Amino acid sequence: MSFSQDVKNEIVQKKLSKRCCALAASYGIACFCRQFDENGISLQTELLGVAQFARRVFQLCGIPGEIITKERTNGVSYEYRISEPENIQKVFELFHCTPEQISLRIDPTLFTCGQCVGAFLSAAYLCCGTMTDPQKEYNLEFLTARHNLARDLEGILAEHEFRPHRTLRKGVNVIYIKASEKIEDLLTFMGAGNAAMQIMDQKAIKELRNKTNRLTNCETANMDKTVTANVQVIRAINYLKENNAFDALSEPLRKAAELRLEWPELSLAQLAQKSPEPISKSGISHRLKKLEQAAKELQQRRMNG
Repeated sequence: MSFSQDVKNEIVQKKLSKRCCALAASYGIACFCRQFDENGISLQTELLGVAQFARRVFQLCGIPGEIITKERTNGVSYEYRISEPENIQKVFELFHCTPEQISLRIDPTLFTCGQCVGAFLSAAYLCCGTMTDPQKEYNLEFLTARHNLARDLEGILAEHEFRPHRTLRKGVNVIYIKASEKIEDLLTFMGAGNAAMQIMDQKAIKELRNKTNRLTNCETANMDKTVTANVQVIRAINYLKENNAFDALSEPLRKAAELRLEWPELSLAQLAQKSPEPISKSGISHRLKKLEQAAKELQQRRMNG
């Protein structure tokens, strides 16, 4: 089961005790289901719970409907339907509209309490919403062929600061949200708090994994730098020895060189700890650089001589 279906299954578990919220949810289904016209209401879904939710909220508004199970080659689908003429008329009266006005605008006067908009949006999501698996990317969408309803839905989402965007994809209006924080807020607003928590958990895991990778890459880079620096110093020391210049070095430089040859893999801090006499990391670094400089000057003299 997809993450989007998990969200829908969580939404349908919510209880709508107030009739006004049941009305708002019924209105969301009517606006964004497959069919809402003079022939009635038809909502098609792959989830039985969604069809049952639709039947429940319309029953709370005094309008009965039926669920029809359809066998398909790729599985079972369900249709919630209101088709009796007297019930269709009740729907129009319930939503204060006529068949000619159905697709014009979303009527905000049908939202009367603080939870009504959440009930409306959750029902709209059940009908036309989808969400990408947050392990891949953050993207929640509402899709509808009704342009004016899409525009009004965008307005409602914007009014509640969910930062929606709208586009046209293959003739279908798409209202989408990509900011993970706003998706979390919207899911919670629609009654899918567990799904919102899953996104938060996955974000925390991603951030921890990315931090670990950054630290690993940093440590690897530092190791590479240490190895490169050590090889350069050892090459300089060997050059001085091969050209009979090593014994002419000061005693501190010769001791630093012997220490590096004995412990070629250690970092400067570790090498300083191996010194028989007290010396700091910067002190050992300074001496090794002087060895490199001495080898470089000797090479230049030989090239010029």
